[in-house]
Amino acid sequence: MSDIGMDPELKARLYGIKLVALVREHFGEIEPTDQIGLSVGAAMTANNASWVLIEEKPERGLGVALAWASRHGVRDLHILASAETTTLARRSAGFDISITVWHVDGVTMTQVQGEPAPREIDVTPGHDSFIPTITDSGADVIIEHGVVTGEVRGLEVCRVVTDAYTGVHRLEVGVGAHDREAFGMMHGDTPTTQSLKRIVDVVRKHRTPGADPHPLNRLGAERALRTLVLEQPELVGATSLRAVASASPRPNLKDPIPCVAFGEKADGQPIVTVFSTGIDLDVIPFAVDARLYHADPETELVVVVPKRDVSPVTTRLVEMMKHPARVVGV
Repeated sequence: MSDIGMDPELKARLYGIKLVALVREHFGEIEPTDQIGLSVGAAMTANNASWVLIEEKPERGLGVALAWASRHGVRDLHILASAETTTLARRSAGFDISITVWHVDGVTMTQVQGEPAPREIDVTPGHDSFIPTITDSGADVIIEHGVVTGEVRGLEVCRVVTDAYTGVHRLEVGVGAHDREAFGMMHGDTPTTQSLKRIVDVVRKHRTPGADPHPLNRLGAERALRTLVLEQPELVGATSLRAVASASPRPNLKDPIPCVAFGEKADGQPIVTVFSTGIDLDVIPFAVDARLYHADPETELVVVVPKRDVSPVTTRLVEMMKHPARVVGV
């Protein structure tokens, strides 16, 4: 269903119609007792069961479905989606309610089981040779899913890439792909430590806590929060923390996506921390996935948000988890 430019109310009605049609096709002539549009699709309840159709950003839709379920006391939930269903099923297994995930293909629905997230790939040979340049510039080296980047208080300012045509490795400087391309056109393919350091210094000035509002401190707020806690791990009860990858690669720099750190407590036990800003309904399913990716399900899990973003809905979702977690406001 193409929804580009579609009126939101019309889109919600169409999602609702689609959901009812799918449920009736596969579960019988069911009459909804409660039906509502959601930001990701639609939801309905009938015969002591509930169904949620996730049409938009399916990999980020489970939290919305669970938040709706938590308000309605749902204990038997069916999730319908046409993409990212194995991810949804894997994350659903971390909650203490009955959740069945269905893959939708046209009018066909197939039950889906969760699969482990793909393991991180290794850094491309030769990419690690740029690490000293990143470090000498004053940026933090971050390696996630095999990609070597440099961050300044959570904002990516450079990354190592391999030219698709020549096979040559190079360090691209800039915030985002377009910025890196512009920098390359102006300065060539081999930026020096000095040129990168100038950018690092400019970005750091705008990313310092208390700095005036600026485009450079509006991006990656969750990663800035991670940097703060990496410097002060005692804020979450840890003695040491390091930045690690999430279970799924970050699609871009623009959209806010939680990030992860892993470390130890004073007693030597591991701890997984997940960072988010704003009221992100999907941070708890994301955190469930992060814990499974780096440790076992009973490892201590802490979800870190700014104090203003500690919300009742986040608390409700934590209470629905099979294994406990803490929410810490910083």
